[in-house]
Amino acid sequence: MKAIVFGGSGFLGSYVADVLNDKGHQVTIFDLNSSPYLKKRQQMIKGDILDEKAVSKAIKGHDYVYNFAGIADLDDAVTKSLETIKQNIMGTAILLEASKKNKVKRFIYASTIYVYSQKGGFYRCSKQASEIYIEEYQRCFGLNFTILRYGTLYGPRSNEKNSVYRYLKQVMENKSLVCDGSGEEMREYINVRDAARLSVEILDDEYRNRHIIITGHHPMKFKDMILMIKEISGKDIKIKFTEEKNPDHYRYTPYSFTPKIGHKLVSNCYLDMGQGLLECFHEMYGQNK
Repeated sequence: MKAIVFGGSGFLGSYVADVLNDKGHQVTIFDLNSSPYLKKRQQMIKGDILDEKAVSKAIKGHDYVYNFAGIADLDDAVTKSLETIKQNIMGTAILLEASKKNKVKRFIYASTIYVYSQKGGFYRCSKQASEIYIEEYQRCFGLNFTILRYGTLYGPRSNEKNSVYRYLKQVMENKSLVCDGSGEEMREYINVRDAARLSVEILDDEYRNRHIIITGHHPMKFKDMILMIKEISGKDIKIKFTEEKNPDHYRYTPYSFTPKIGHKLVSNCYLDMGQGLLECFHEMYGQNK
């Protein structure tokens, strides 16, 4: 089977491309930037998802289309609201149209658990709108889909846009750690490798035209994750919580009342949070040597 991963040069997309390869699929990566993680068995196409001709040409001959492209940061979506609409909604519509035209077997979309919430700002709005378009393409044209609603990801290959990365970097570079919020906020962290593996398992027929939640196994207080980082680092660092509230981020749960149901997919074998943080530290240490 052939799969194309839009946004495949990025954090989660690059891991999904690797897992697809490991499962024996032929993989094409389509992204604005060349992937620094490109494997010999992967084809790279540099392009813009807003370029209709380039997108349609790239999708031709592929069985599965993954969409990880667009703006994925909540704060960026606030400062770049119009660009978020273009990239996340119009970009998805262009991919859907090309997928319909080329008769792909399934369209897999990277959404967010914020679609259950009144939080998430313009980012959440763009994901909700895209989900509705995906559902309507299935209803009108029979284009099968799987919508993946991700929780808080962490792991190697991340950058400053990732919250866990930012706190790890602070620990590496400073003797203090300044954290937004109170520390009481609840999160369900999931290692990017586990998320990528589950993102490929959903190609089974039982996940066709379904909404799947991919988050961590156990809810964790934000401050507990921070204390875990401190203990793993072995440093005597001072931790300060600013108590500042971001209106676009949820505190205890992303869920508000909604009639749409999603089924959570978890794996019996997953990477422990401590081991995952340790791997991130090793990656950062190697980069700073």
